[in-house]
Amino acid sequence: MLVEVEVQSLGMDRTTRSPVVVLRERGGDRVLPIWIGAAEASAIAMHLAGVDFPRPLTHDLVRSILTALDTTLLRVEVPRVDEGTYHASLVLRRGTDAVRVDARPSDSIAIAIRTGSTIVVADDLLRHMDLQVDEGEGTLTSPEVVQEVDLSGDAASSPLTAQDLADYLRKLDPEDFGRFTP
Repeated sequence: MLVEVEVQSLGMDRTTRSPVVVLRERGGDRVLPIWIGAAEASAIAMHLAGVDFPRPLTHDLVRSILTALDTTLLRVEVPRVDEGTYHASLVLRRGTDAVRVDARPSDSIAIAIRTGSTIVVADDLLRHMDLQVDEGEGTLTSPEVVQEVDLSGDAASSPLTAQDLADYLRKLDPEDFGRFTP
């Protein structure tokens, strides 16, 4: 069974210094943290912050291509995880035809939030965690989620702020984009 989710927050794995997107069950309390690449984290964060660029970024380009081809993104599906790798599909409709396209969850989420499309995940991937996000500061404050994200357990009491993520992204070297390991 697939369950509708929404982007709850972005966080940082303090052990690997990898960004994490946290999806929350719509109308529920279960969450799914997915480790993602820095470029995708930046794309999601910029869109959620309402930052516009004079030229389209990659995920904006995909949205423009879909529009130009009179194609609708019906939904993003995250049905499974295999050996630590989450799998996703873009479910597209053009006229009466529907097609499923294999994609990374991070790219799929970035496209879905730009098109206002639904994101659904397999029910068995969602976990009960006490996640609390301070909307004013954009901080991730749940010890359970920080423990889940921070495998070393040494930073469970320090929340991640939006500024922490922005500082991290600014300090990345181009070779960092090819070294992501979930």
